[in-house]
Formats: sequence, C-alpha cells, structure tokens
Amino acid sequence: MERGILDLFPEPCHKRAHPVDTKAPMSIIQAIRISRAPMAGLAIVGIFFGAFAALVPDIKAAAHASDAQMGAALIFSSIGGMLSMYLAPRVGALLGRRILPLAGAAVVLASFYPIFPTSVPALALALFGMGASVSMLDMSANVRISVLEDRHALHLMNVNHAAFSFAFAAAAFATSLARKAGFGPSAVLPVVAIIVAAMTLLMIEDARWTPAKVAEEGADTRSPWPVILPAAAVLFAAFVSENATESWSALFIERTLHALAGDGGFGPMMLGLTMGVGRLSGQFAAAKLGEAGLVMASAVVAVIGALVLATSQSPEAAITGIGFLGLGVAVVVPSANSILGKLVRPDQRGIAISRAWLIGFTGFFLGPSTIGYVSQNFGLRVAFLGIACVLASIIPATRLMQRRGAKPKLA
Repeated sequence: MERGILDLFPEPCHKRAHPVDTKAPMSIIQAIRISRAPMAGLAIVGIFFGAFAALVPDIKAAAHASDAQMGAALIFSSIGGMLSMYLAPRVGALLGRRILPLAGAAVVLASFYPIFPTSVPALALALFGMGASVSMLDMSANVRISVLEDRHALHLMNVNHAAFSFAFAAAAFATSLARKAGFGPSAVLPVVAIIVAAMTLLMIEDARWTPAKVAEEGADTRSPWPVILPAAAVLFAAFVSENATESWSALFIERTLHALAGDGGFGPMMLGLTMGVGRLSGQFAAAKLGEAGLVMASAVVAVIGALVLATSQSPEAAITGIGFLGLGVAVVVPSANSILGKLVRPDQRGIAISRAWLIGFTGFFLGPSTIGYVSQNFGLRVAFLGIACVLASIIPATRLMQRRGAKPKLA
C-alpha cells in the first residue's frame, strides 16, 4: 500500500474544531494561531529566497558565470529540491513532528552555501544543497497546512503563503539596501542565517499528537492521477513564472534597463510584496469568485504584468509590470493546493499534493534555466514574453480542474 505523506504528520490530540462555513471571513490572528508552525516555515523560505534573489547579480559575478551558465547552475537547485520532495516521506517517517524545526536548521546551514563558490561547478553544488534544504521545509509546511485545513474546516493556504510573500519582499528590500551600501553575500547571508535560526524556534510543537487518518479498509489506494495532473499543470505554470521572475528580474532591471547597482533588487521586492497583498486579498476574494474563478481571473492580471515587464523601457515600468505579475500569480499555488485537497479523500491529500508538487516543481527546474538560455540568444525581453505565454496556460488547466471537480471524488 502506498503511504501518503500526511500519514507521517501526526495530528493534535484535541478534537477537531466544529465545522464552519469556509467562506466566512476569518481573522488573521485566528489563522496564525492555528497554523503558527507551518506559517513560520513558509516565512523562512521567503526570507531565504528574497535575500538570494536580490544577491543573484553578485553571486553570478563571483562565480564568473555567463547567463547560460547561471541558468545551468540554477538547474541544480531544482534537482536538489525535487530529490528532497522524493525523500520527504522517508525523512518525515524518521523525524515525525520534528520535521519542521530540523528542516529549518538545515536552511540555517544552507544560508552559507552561496557565499563561497568562485566557479560555476562550485556554484552548482552549492545551489543543489540549497535547493534540497529549502524544499524540504517548503514541502513539509505545505502538507502540514493541508492537514490543518482539514482539521479545522478552514481555508488557510492563501494567508500562509502571504507570510512567505511578505517575508520574501522584506528580505529582498533589505538586501537591496545592503547591496547599495556596499555589502555582499558574505555580509548579508550570515544575517539571514541568524534570523532563520530564531524563527525555527516557532516551529517547535509539543508531543500531544495522534496518527493522521488512514484509508478505510478496501479503499482504492492508488494515486488519483486524473485530478493530480491538471493541478500539476497549474502549479508548473505558476512555478515557472514566479521563480524565473525572482531569479532574473534584478538582472533585467540593472543590465537591460541600466539601473544602478542594487536597484535591481526592487524587482524581487515588488514581486514578493504584491504577492503578499494578493494572497491576503485572495483569502477573502475566494468567497466571492470561488477558488477556480479566482485563479483564472488572477492569471489574466499576471499575463498583463508579464507583458508590461517584457516591453518596459524604464526600471519604474519594469517594477510596475512585476507588481501586476506578482498580484496575479499570488493565489495560483495556494488556491490550487486547496482545490486539489477538496477533490480527493482526506487520506489521499498528502499523496495528491506531493505528486502534483513534484511534477509542478519542474517549473523551478525549467523556468530560470530556460530564461538563461533564451536570454543568451534573444535577450531577457523575449524571455519574459515567453513567461506571459506560460501564465496564459493556467486558464485552460484550471477549467480542466473544474471539470474534474464536477465529477464524484475518486473512490
């Protein structure tokens, strides 16, 4: 029998909260109280990647990497991340409720990896370790949020992912200011490690747990691929667009648009900020539009943002385009997680999310690296036009998810 990741995450021993109307407004304080540990985990991931995105020009220069070589090195970050996802069930079985804080400790160590590489092979190795460490925490936190959504009959994904986005924006902004003041990766990343270490303490939970719900005897234990695949397509498009913009927007602003050194970091900062705003708004907008409707409307906004970014003639215009792109793509991943979780049985939820993420995460594998190769041959403007096309594919993929949702849940 295939064992779901959710089986590896124990549940609080207190009784499940009485079901409530999931469309009713929910206070941010209530969401933080319920999902403190995974929210801290996603915030850590945001802090790490926000600082890294703003430091990409310096890290690239230190490794003496061309655009294509930087793109190839970033592939290893994605490979590390996907390997981490594959190993997550075994690691979770060994660590149990300690998975989140120990994954946080691994991110502390990963904060130092990008400091030392002075060649492309060394950079690739550092990014591999970085991707593996951060993805373990990211995946574990998302599965934990899904458990809590089921446990409390509340929508928690968007507000938790907002914590990631605001943390990403704050880290990118602070790192940009540090770069303008003359500080590089060797000064910034140790500070990131200290902050991550402090926040890891928020992920420590007590031992009052019981095993998660398992499939009933005789139930179909196969992975529900008809539902997983369209969700994976949505995640893929979102991951491609988000990570490519994170990784290359700073370089686009500074090199193509001739902004001052350090100003490029305002691109990733704007992406994180608007994604945070979009996710907080999406927490309540889903009640009016429905989660699928919200995803499709937001995809249109993201496409417009990518087109503005690709055709911008000034840093200000580019940052505006990034803002619209971030606002649009913000709700796609968390809302797709929630939609997928509703289309499968509770005992299938961990398997469904992990498989969809494993497929969709190839967007992290292909996005930044493909941008590098396209940029090498055609320029970053053409690369961001390609991102607009990828974002447009979210609409038909979401419609397919809707059609799947109209059918009974898989037995």
